[in-house]
Formats: sequence, C-alpha cells, structure tokens
Amino acid sequence: MSNTLNRLWAYRGFIWQSVKREFTLRYHDSVLGAAWIILNPLAMILIYTIIFAKVMQARLPNAQSSFAYSIFLMSGILPWGLFSDLISRAPSLFIEQASLLKKIQFPKLALVAIALLNSLVNFAVIFSLFMIFLIVCGQFPGWSIVAVIPLLLLQLWIGTSVVVILAILNIFFRDVAPLTNIGLQFGFWLTPIVYSASMIPVAYRDYVFLNPLSAIFDGYHQIFVYGLVPSWSGLIPAVVLAFVLSAVAGHLYTQRSAEMVDEL
Repeated sequence: MSNTLNRLWAYRGFIWQSVKREFTLRYHDSVLGAAWIILNPLAMILIYTIIFAKVMQARLPNAQSSFAYSIFLMSGILPWGLFSDLISRAPSLFIEQASLLKKIQFPKLALVAIALLNSLVNFAVIFSLFMIFLIVCGQFPGWSIVAVIPLLLLQLWIGTSVVVILAILNIFFRDVAPLTNIGLQFGFWLTPIVYSASMIPVAYRDYVFLNPLSAIFDGYHQIFVYGLVPSWSGLIPAVVLAFVLSAVAGHLYTQRSAEMVDEL
C-alpha cells in the first residue's frame, strides 16, 4: 500500500496536469466556458428552493424551516452526485486510456486518482454554492458541519474501491458498463437520498438500513436539516463494507494488473 502511494506521489505532476486538462477540455467549446460549472448547480438550488419551499411548501417532520425540504433534497443529491459521477467513470477508465497505457509506463492507479480528483473538483464547486445558500437562508448547521468530513471520506473510500473493481472487471467482461448504469439507478432509489426513513412504512423501515450507504446519507440529512451529529455506531456496516471492497480491489489489482494491458 505504501509503495503504491509513493508511486502515485511521484507522478503527482502527471495526475494534476491530467485533471486540469480534462477540466479545460470539458468547457473548451462552450461560449460561457467554466461558468457552467456554477450555473448548473445554481439552477438546481433555485429550482428546489422555489418548487419545494415556496410553491409546494413541502415540510419534514420536526423541521420548522420552510427551506427544510429543499435542503433535505440537496444534502442527499449533491453527495450522491459525487458518488455517481465517480462510479460512472469506472467502466471506461482503463479502456479509454488503452493507447496511453500501452505507450507510457506509469502506475495504472494514477487514472483512478485522476477520476477521483475530477469528481471532487466538480463537487467542491457545487458544495461551496450549497454552503453559501445555507448561510444566506440562515440555515447553516453550525459546528455539526465538521461531521461531513468523515462521512465524505467514508463515501469516497467505498466509491474509489468500487471504481478499481469495476474498471478492472470491465477490461475482461464488457457487460460491466451497462450493469453499472443499472446498479446506480437501483442504488439511488434504495438509498434514502430523496426520502427519509420516516417516510417508509414501519414494517419495511429496517430493510432500508441493510444498505450500508443508507447510514451515510441519513447522516448528511441529520447534519444539514437538523444540525445534529450522526450516530457513528450506525456507520459500522459502511466501514466494514469499505474494508471488504478495498481488500477485493487490492487483490484484483494485484492479480490482474499484469494482464490488463494485453487485454486492452
């Protein structure tokens, strides 16, 4: 593990330049350029606020603010967007860079680091706008915001492990790409992102938390909607999942790394 991290650090210049290049190319032919990275999430925040807070006047249990439901939605959808963006890159991660992998010697996991950083850059901009929105509306959660850090790190740990697994598997089994899209759709609705566990009938409520990601997103809702620190014990299944996935990813990479370029 330490050797892998050292190699990635040695190629930090290559990783950072690749991140900058992808960011530049994404908006190269656009009239407004990089302004779209702000306009898209800003539009989403305004729509959620106007539709749910003002027009529908949606309310959440034990939440007094008229903005509570729009904050609830954004606090789930924004981190899911980060997770989904990262996972959706996985199947094509090594395949799209096949020519580069064949020509240049560099750690293959650098491509994973590039994908992770690109997703984080987009998320950082969107999340910053969300923070500004909370401050302007007087709904900033206070010191409980610090609890977002371990939740986000745990989510990224799981996500990055899944990326490595899917990226390697898709080299040998090309069905992985469409299955990933289907899995993300199921994952979105099986995780309490746009609904809370309290909205589910009591008979089925416990089943939601069989999904280890549920505790993470419930944690985001607790922080941003109610200003509470999430229950850390509820995150144990997610931590176990992260360890298992990272072990599987490491084993798969060790066993198949030498064959990847030939298959490409």
